[in-house]
Amino acid sequence: MNYSHLYFSDSFFSTGQKDIYTKNKEVVGKLDLKSAFTSTIDVLDLQGNILISGKFPIFSNKWVVTNQAGEELGFVRARFSFFTKKYEYTAHQRGIYRIESESFSKTYEIFTEKGKRVGQFKKVNSFFSTPAFEMSQDKQDIEIGEMIAVVMGVNAIQKRSHSAANSTV
Repeated sequence: MNYSHLYFSDSFFSTGQKDIYTKNKEVVGKLDLKSAFTSTIDVLDLQGNILISGKFPIFSNKWVVTNQAGEELGFVRARFSFFTKKYEYTAHQRGIYRIESESFSKTYEIFTEKGKRVGQFKKVNSFFSTPAFEMSQDKQDIEIGEMIAVVMGVNAIQKRSHSAANSTV
């Protein structure tokens, strides 16, 4: 995949394959939401080949991103902050990317360690009937399939955090 602006969907109990679209609603790949009970995902090309995968390893709060051979490319984790939402993608051998959003915003920006913005994503509800993400890429620092897995990792961490907060009430 070599597109700079994509849309894809997710909902709380989703399973199965969801289309990955361009602005013109051209299908360019699939997002395979493996199970309603786990957060495992695969990013697929149009032929159904796995490009990138993401999941939580057992007993871990880090979302691990792997390539089609199962080799770890990096991991996403939440960072503590008071007035913003912060995450970090540690891309092995390529550095650390900061993922930040204002407290009540649905828009997240992705930056390199040196502060250069490489992309953004936001949660939107108008393009699909279920919650969806709109993702744009400024620079080719992160391959687009890998970036989708990172976005889904942030989403999975948030779901897990909300679920934990709701279960303590």
